[in-house]
Amino acid sequence: MVSKSQLLLISRLKKIRERLHLTQEAFAESCDISYKYYQAIENGIQNDMLMSTLDRLAKGSGIRPSDLIGSRIPRIKTKRVKRAAAR
Repeated sequence: MVSKSQLLLISRLKKIRERLHLTQEAFAESCDISYKYYQAIENGIQNDMLMSTLDRLAKGSGIRPSDLIGSRIPRIKTKRVKRAAAR
């Protein structure tokens, strides 16, 4: 069963990803995690993450880890996310 805090995190990640106009695959690549793993996170299947995963998700979206679980969605700067093709 998914907790309220997990639902908040999932919702926050999806909103951030959508504000960046990225697919799940592109967002996962920008966070340096596998697409399938990120897909499982966003779909609520993978609900037990390490702090290092939260750090990668935050870094990949250009925000602080605390912003992922805070009460407000942070302002997103769209230029900071590098696409995998640009690497």
